[in-house]
Amino acid sequence: MDRKIKRYFMGRQAKDGAGVSLYRTFGYYEIPDFDPFLMMDFFDSTNPEDYIKGFPWHPHRGIETVTYLIHGAIEHGDSLGNKGVIRDGDCQWMTAGSGILHQEMPQESPQMLGVQIWLNLSKKEKMTEPKYRDITKEMIPVYEEESYTVHIVAGEYGGKKGPMEATETKPSFFDVELKENSEFVYSVDYDFNAFAFLVRGEANFNVEKEEMISYPNGVLFTEGDTIRVKTGKSPARFLLLTGKKLNEPVAWGGPIVMNTKEELDLAFKELKEGIFIKK
Repeated sequence: MDRKIKRYFMGRQAKDGAGVSLYRTFGYYEIPDFDPFLMMDFFDSTNPEDYIKGFPWHPHRGIETVTYLIHGAIEHGDSLGNKGVIRDGDCQWMTAGSGILHQEMPQESPQMLGVQIWLNLSKKEKMTEPKYRDITKEMIPVYEEESYTVHIVAGEYGGKKGPMEATETKPSFFDVELKENSEFVYSVDYDFNAFAFLVRGEANFNVEKEEMISYPNGVLFTEGDTIRVKTGKSPARFLLLTGKKLNEPVAWGGPIVMNTKEELDLAFKELKEGIFIKK
């Protein structure tokens, strides 16, 4: 059964970190609509003043943060000792688990275009050992047809598998470039949550009707086993993400997401006492 559109969403301008201008497409108030996805921020600027102040050292627990760049450069450092810079077409995928401190500092670039997504961890995974992966452009498989190209950050498409190991949420993350007058089709588990977000161009995500939408806009899909996207006279580039719903309680305080208020309070208590990072 083809998926239809459950709701539309678009980026609203916001500031975060030390003063980074961004579009917050969905977040705290959309729980549990996007389960297991918690938040997505969209960056699109040619002015370094919008982002150069970055995201200085801050904690995370209970989630994964996924930063994917189409264009730009972001420097990363964390309490595990990891350091690096992701650039055009790269991704950094961090599993905060039991606790991590990190910083993300965008570097001056001709264009900063990309997203950061927060992906929830299941109750049994929230206090696991933290991990960090630099995923370079060369590590991301590309599936090509005459009418479209799929960059497979996570999940599987056309027999090619992304570099990320599956967690309980079994996420798929595709960056799809779809030519004009073309169709993209993806088969997905019937009850997995799925959403798409346009980063360029325009497309129709409800092929039963003539409903072209343009960037920066997105759609949250209903349940179903097939996603269809069509373009008209213009090409489109969109991110498509799917994941298994956790259907678990969410206690969210700033950069920490747990299942109960007691767990949340304990995390901030440990942070204050300097015992947040588990050895």
